[in-house]
Amino acid sequence: MGTAHATAPGAHDGRAGGAARADRDRRWPALAVCLTASFMTLLDVSIVNVAVPSIRAGIDASQSGLQWVLSGYSLAFGLVLVPAGRTGDVRGRRAVFITGLALFTATSALAGAAQNEEWLVSARLLQGLAGGILVPQVSGFIQQMFSGAERGRAFGMLGATIGVSTAVGPLLGGLLIEVFGAHEGWRWVFYVNLPIGLATLPLAYRLLPPPPVKEAGRRGRGDLDPVGVGLLGVGTVLLLLPFVQEQQWRGPEKWLLVPVALAVLAAFAGWERRYARRHAPLVDLTLFRHRSYALGTLMSLLYFAGFTAVFFILTLYLQNGLGYSALEAGLAIMPFALGSGASAAVGGRVVTRIGRPLVASGLAMVLVGLLGAALAVHLDSGRSVGWATAGPLLFAGIGSGLVISPNQTLTLSQVPVGRAGSAGGVLQTAQRIGSAAGIAAVGSVFFSRVGGRHADWSAAFEWGILTATGLAALALVVALADILRGRSGTPGAPEEHDRRPAGAWGR
Repeated sequence: MGTAHATAPGAHDGRAGGAARADRDRRWPALAVCLTASFMTLLDVSIVNVAVPSIRAGIDASQSGLQWVLSGYSLAFGLVLVPAGRTGDVRGRRAVFITGLALFTATSALAGAAQNEEWLVSARLLQGLAGGILVPQVSGFIQQMFSGAERGRAFGMLGATIGVSTAVGPLLGGLLIEVFGAHEGWRWVFYVNLPIGLATLPLAYRLLPPPPVKEAGRRGRGDLDPVGVGLLGVGTVLLLLPFVQEQQWRGPEKWLLVPVALAVLAAFAGWERRYARRHAPLVDLTLFRHRSYALGTLMSLLYFAGFTAVFFILTLYLQNGLGYSALEAGLAIMPFALGSGASAAVGGRVVTRIGRPLVASGLAMVLVGLLGAALAVHLDSGRSVGWATAGPLLFAGIGSGLVISPNQTLTLSQVPVGRAGSAGGVLQTAQRIGSAAGIAAVGSVFFSRVGGRHADWSAAFEWGILTATGLAALALVVALADILRGRSGTPGAPEEHDRRPAGAWGR
């Protein structure tokens, strides 16, 4: 009789199975939360470009101040990516994600309310730090929540978000300035983040997975590697600074920071090897023994150097050279966004079957599309150039969608889930360094053609886009080298496949 109240056979398993199914059902809404936050942070890299004339008119900002509004965000963003990713790995990604999202929302309001140049620059630096805290958690969550083909699909959606946010920024910025006026419209470039951030915060707390209970408090303070954080931070700033200030810091002495930065980063690598003997380091350098991670990170750096710079010079050419409004310039860039968004989702679905050849094919399409855009401008440099470049940009965008998300999937494929945040932070830091270096290199070629007495904007764009194409071609060389080494059977480090069941909620 005493067994009347005993648990029926299988009841516990049923409850556990129900909880597992509930967790699986939450994965895709949780991913939507992550992608929404990523969209906001990445949008703020490109949306401000078209707002520069409005900012100048609104608060009488100097040229140097405007440069810091543009580059300060990227500098601060890149500074914290790896430490924030590691903090999420150690202390729990949900808490770090929510902290970054709350700070990003608050600093967006602070930037929109700026009354002078110093206020706006400070707000942009804080906004960049907040974005850098948030973004590496996204790739960590994808590694944590998905596996196998579903992980490829999730990274495909992230790739679409990256491509669309980068390309749609000028369009959205131009639309906001058109609606709210040239004098105050720039404020809404920042205020647009407020309703999105406030709506996403409670959803993030509800839907994102907490750290597993068994890991709570398991790791010590030493795992955050404060010396490594300091060395990496100093090295990253010294490396990025001469690139982001290339147009404002005249003279060759700024480039002396590059060898200093490389020396600091070499010291960082030495410290990490030493620290790893007894503790979990900030960056697990053994990850670079995996060919997929090492070459994928290098390829990402090179591709972002060419990819991001295209929008920088195209926006300048259309607005300053041809007199396009901010909205018209945004519409001219839109074909790239459409192509990238459509193909990224497809690329994420098929990358696990095709592998690196898919990325190489996408890079080849980007090269053809960019060269086609240069040819279109050479043949038609009048006000109709936006129509002439639409087809080539659409083709390049389709190719880009087959590069970003598939490369991210392949690059992180052998990364243990417990290192996903810091590994993703390294990958995204490479993207930021590539973007800064590419804009500096391509921008230098571009401005050399328009800085004289008789500015030739069309020639400047043609030479600039050829330079960007060359950088993207280097990424293709890396992709082909990876394919050839794989076919020849050249061994990398032993693979560490993720054998968790698909959709596992914990680490």
